[in-house]
Amino acid sequence: MAQAVITTSKLRLVFQVGMDDDGKPVLKTKTFSNIQKSATADQLLQVAQAIIGLSNDTISNIERVDNADLLA
Repeated sequence: MAQAVITTSKLRLVFQVGMDDDGKPVLKTKTFSNIQKSATADQLLQVAQAIIGLSNDTISNIERVDNADLLA
């Protein structure tokens, strides 16, 4: 059975910074690398909320991006 071993973790915040001429949202991302692989969803959400509080933009999405090696 295959096994996935997480090698890196990142926290990505997607902000809506405005609207374009067609009325579609303009999005900007900010990615934080070197997140501890053992960080829980609650811990990442607390960090994200603190960072969002420092921004004037509206948050669109909070994402955790994990990269993993697949082992046989």
